Amino acid sequence: MHKVQLSYQLAPQTGKDALIRNPLMDMLHAVREHGSISQAATALELSYRHVWGALKGWEQTLGRALIIWDRGQRARLTEFGEKLLWAERQAQARLAPQIEGLRRDIERAFSCCFDDQAHVLTLYASHDAALSALQDQASPHGLHLDIRFMGSVDAIAALNAGRCMMAGFHTIDSPPAGSMAAQRYRHLLKPGLHKLIGFAHRMQGMIVARGNPLRLYTLDDLTRPGVRYINRAEGSGTRVVLDGLLTEAGITSASLSGYASQEPSHAAVAQAIASRSADAGLGIEAAALAQGLDFVPLVKERYYLVCLRSELTSPAVQALLAELQGKAWQAALHQLPGYSGESSHSGEVLALRQVLPWWRYRQPKRQSQSNA
Repeated sequence: MHKVQLSYQLAPQTGKDALIRNPLMDMLHAVREHGSISQAATALELSYRHVWGALKGWEQTLGRALIIWDRGQRARLTEFGEKLLWAERQAQARLAPQIEGLRRDIERAFSCCFDDQAHVLTLYASHDAALSALQDQASPHGLHLDIRFMGSVDAIAALNAGRCMMAGFHTIDSPPAGSMAAQRYRHLLKPGLHKLIGFAHRMQGMIVARGNPLRLYTLDDLTRPGVRYINRAEGSGTRVVLDGLLTEAGITSASLSGYASQEPSHAAVAQAIASRSADAGLGIEAAALAQGLDFVPLVKERYYLVCLRSELTSPAVQALLAELQGKAWQAALHQLPGYSGESSHSGEVLALRQVLPWWRYRQPKRQSQSNA
């Protein structure tokens, strides 16, 4: 059994023949119709050498003869060649509706490339329900968000490496210079190089079983014997938030049974709790509600988008700012559980030094030995 691979071509107009074209089938059909390799090549607007070499190559690949090559006689297909054409016609006839639907879907996907009013913005971001909602809302308006969810630290690193146009990350409000957030993000974000864009205000908290049967309300409750915690991956924004909260509360990570376990998203954490493989995990309210679980709010945080300063005036980023500042998005944001449009500065370009005031602080000068 040989593997079938599909391909497509971009052309000024749709072809009139087979919905899926295959060069071998085109050659076999031309040879059968014209009775010679040279006339088939002329009909296909190809050279004799190209057609002859291609047919020989296909015979070697398929392990079967395709053409009867008797000198001085009309070229004709072998039985295997005839069966290939017959099978292709059968497949085309049976699958025509599906093939036509696939062709139209591909055409629609590529249509934005020829629309000067449409834009594509590549966004690497920490997992967030509001971003998915924005993606759905912006697409009909000609703004297509190509989102890849990953940890906040990895997303900003990808931006700095040039793998995306924008990154998404989140942190507690105005984290101080010594915070865990400052330690993880300060070396990645630089005033003058990056531009910060407000996106959403959301609540992080504990996702627990419906009815909260274990009565888990604080981080201290997670240290009780028998409580199983499910964590987010190292480098995720939620992991940074958790580590910061544990440090402030004087709780060691070793006190949480399951701290070393990892899930890639809020939804995966909620699924683990819904399947009873864990009792609690840090996440957003939307993920908890989607699984019919309870949510215990712990801390408010801001979700930011960041791009390089040089990209701020690009058409795609400007289209995103317009979308975020629109009334439709503000209304949609209010409808998401656990999110708030108030004071979120959605679509507003913000100063890093103002909302992430790590650069206000200077390291104290080391005292000279004479003053020691």
